[in-house]
Amino acid sequence: MKKEIIYLVPGFFGFTNLGSLNYFRGVKEVLQNFLKKDNSEFKIVECSTQPTGSITKRSVILLEQVIQSGGMEADSLHFIGHSTGGLDVRLLLTPHVKLSPYDYEKTIGSITKTATFISTPHYGTPLANYFTTIQGKHLLQILSLLATKSGGKHLVFLAAKILSMVAKLDDWTGRKETFLDELSNKLLNKMSLKKNDPLFGFLEEVASDQGAIIQLTPEGMNLFNAAVSMKPEISYNSIITATPAPSITNLIKNLQDTQSAVTGSLFLWLHLLAGREHRHYPYPYPDEERMKQINKEHDFIFNKRANDGIVPALSQIYGEKIFAVRSDHLDVVGQYENAQGNKHSDWLPSGSGFDKTRFAKIWQQVASFILQKV
Repeated sequence: MKKEIIYLVPGFFGFTNLGSLNYFRGVKEVLQNFLKKDNSEFKIVECSTQPTGSITKRSVILLEQVIQSGGMEADSLHFIGHSTGGLDVRLLLTPHVKLSPYDYEKTIGSITKTATFISTPHYGTPLANYFTTIQGKHLLQILSLLATKSGGKHLVFLAAKILSMVAKLDDWTGRKETFLDELSNKLLNKMSLKKNDPLFGFLEEVASDQGAIIQLTPEGMNLFNAAVSMKPEISYNSIITATPAPSITNLIKNLQDTQSAVTGSLFLWLHLLAGREHRHYPYPYPDEERMKQINKEHDFIFNKRANDGIVPALSQIYGEKIFAVRSDHLDVVGQYENAQGNKHSDWLPSGSGFDKTRFAKIWQQVASFILQKV
């Protein structure tokens, strides 16, 4: 029986589990259902990472997890990177890369068969440039203070308890099973001031290293692409995600609910920012054949402004095969409305219309790509 190991690599601000929240929500289960092949046993590993750490540091963490999970003894390896996780995979698999004192990278590269990139900013994202502005730096400084100072931690803890109380009180008005209820049940209610609390641990990691912010700018990725290359023996596949800006109808609908109004407005702002191409670092435009394939799978105009709310669509194209889907940046990893029967499981309400049928179709495509190379 051949041993195949698949690694799910999270993106920027990524985690494996945070409280009861799962980054790749339902992905492992649906992917496992499609991975059926005689004489092959598939093991799926959900990886942890440094949330905002440099791509180099994140790649080293990924390498260590491959070793710890028995990847060096597998018959073949397969990597699936979401968002920045795709860049971690690219760096790890680059020929002659040196991430450790030993030759683990060489061994990993020699037994890797496929690499799938989902919503990955291969040519950067304008949102990274925002975090280099004064406003963006102030936001990161606030996160650092909340994570590392005693007063900040107590403030976060108090805010969590107040939000949990609000989640219970609004049940009396008939507002049950809201996004706030979901957040409260899976994270806020479980918070403590202990040193090993997962939320504070996550914030401390964000405060300790924010190297990826500079690297994810179009300028930073221009240098990354000059140094990082593909290994010819590995098959590369890209899942491209994009969705139109929310319609007027959707925005008006959101005004009827405070939470939806806030999150809907946030997505609109993100979508506008992500649609601003850098004038000095334009995205490589796909050839005519690829554009036909992409436009066939999208029911809206696909151009340099098209994006998924975080990453421009043209920045996501990389490798020999592509598959385009109408989706926002987090829909594809299971964070969409009514995911697993939960009405408020959408972290980035975009009005994309993403559902379990599209979710299954994406991961069936990924499974099919892997099975062709086993």
